[in-house]
Parts: sequence; structure tokens; C-alpha cells
Amino acid sequence: MTELFLVRHGETDWSRTGRHTSFTDLDLTERGVEQALSLNGQLKREDFGLAFTSPRLRARHTAELAGFGDAVVDEDLREWDYGQYEGKTPAEIAALSPGWKIWSHGAPEGESVDEVSARLDRFIDTVRASGEQRVIVFAHGHSLRALTTRWLGLPMTMGAAMPLETGHLSVLGDYKGVPALLRWNA
Repeated sequence: MTELFLVRHGETDWSRTGRHTSFTDLDLTERGVEQALSLNGQLKREDFGLAFTSPRLRARHTAELAGFGDAVVDEDLREWDYGQYEGKTPAEIAALSPGWKIWSHGAPEGESVDEVSARLDRFIDTVRASGEQRVIVFAHGHSLRALTTRWLGLPMTMGAAMPLETGHLSVLGDYKGVPALLRWNA
């Protein structure tokens, strides 16, 4: 079975301050650049059959600095479209909509849970059909957590229990024939 390496992009101004960032195309902070550069050498391009990245600048820049400048841009890896909540912090959203959770409610004027599930299932199908043993992905906090729930066959609501830090590596794979979480926030 394929091992799927997940890299959340390096820090941006909005990830540092907790603002929901989907389609706003921010670049990395100085710390984010350092995080991405620290992956270069730990991860070697020749060790991976395929490399993919979200189309967003922060993910593409992380991939490039980590030594994966040839990563294929895949629109299915983009961050969850937060719609009306783009650029808002959790506290601002809670004031507008008490009890709101992206994992169960989706985003008003953005993407639903089912829409995100469908596009990440499509991406997983692409990875599994490739036959590659090691694949690496550069993307975003919510989209990678959602991808993880889909890989593991868990309800999307479980993504809330999987915090993912900027610039960190996680690995999905297989354990005794069952899809498994092999490493998280390494």
C-alpha cells in the first residue's frame, strides 16, 4: 500500500494569528520559510514516486523550498473554501455563529462537508491508482486533516481531533492491511 506523506505549508501571517485562509493567496512568513527549508534534506525528492501541491502560493512555496519544485499542482488539494468566514478568527466566527464547526456545518457561501469529502476522495483515488509506494503532498491544515479522515474511513467530524501544525510532516499508510495514521506532526 502507498505511504502518503503530508506536509502542511509553512507559517503565514494568517496561520500565525488563527485566521481562516482558503482562497486568499498569502506567502510564507520568515518563520514559514525557515520551516520549509528545514524539510529540505530530511525529505529527498528521489525517495518519492509522486509529489503534489495545492495551487495556493503558501503550499507551492513550501514544496519548492523543501526540494519539491516539480510537485504537480492539484486543485483537489486546495484548502476548504471558508466562504463568509474567510479571514476571520475562531472568536469572530463564534460571535457570528455560536457552536459552528467546519467539520459538521461546512462554510456558508463556501464548501460543504460533502463537497470537500468528494474532492479529497477523488485525490485519494488518484494516489491509489498510481501504484506508487511513496507519495508526498503539500497542502493546508483543514484540507490535510480532511484528507486524513477520508484515508482512514472516519467521519469528517474526526478532523477536529487532529490538530496539524504549520511546517510539519505526517504520514498515512497501512497497518496489517488497514489504512493507518503512521506519524502525526513530526
